[in-house]
Amino acid sequence: MKKVAVIMGSASDLPVVEKAIKTLQEYEVPCEVHVFSAHRTPDEAADFAQHARENGFGAIIAAAGMAAHLAGALAARTTLPVIGIPVKSKYLDGIDALLSTVQMPSGIPVATVAIDGAVNAALLSLQILAVSDEALAKRLDDARRAGAEKVLAANKELEEKYN
Repeated sequence: MKKVAVIMGSASDLPVVEKAIKTLQEYEVPCEVHVFSAHRTPDEAADFAQHARENGFGAIIAAAGMAAHLAGALAARTTLPVIGIPVKSKYLDGIDALLSTVQMPSGIPVATVAIDGAVNAALLSLQILAVSDEALAKRLDDARRAGAEKVLAANKELEEKYN
């Protein structure tokens, strides 16, 4: 099974990123977690991205706040799917991180989830891996069905109470 890389621009992003790590672990998908800054450690970030495919990765999740642009810096060095998590900061509520992640030039795509959207970043990486992993695809399908059943049960309960 391919691994998922979870890269954060700063250790202060860990409270957000831990949700992605936990989701990957729940699906028993191996992941590696690193701190690489697009600006403070650009050589290390570039080296990681350039060798990610040969090191067994199938997708990269990159989380950064402010306008750090980590996801774009990694995507420029690999053709693996890169999923950016814009991290909310105290200055612009994460809008700067969102824009720097989503506004990529043609030819260097970055999939972008919501501000602090670590769970969806993990789920998207799992869906990417599930293209070639039937067992993982089944686990995702089962989880989706369980989520639907939970909503329908809540609906039934409210209908019985109020209708």
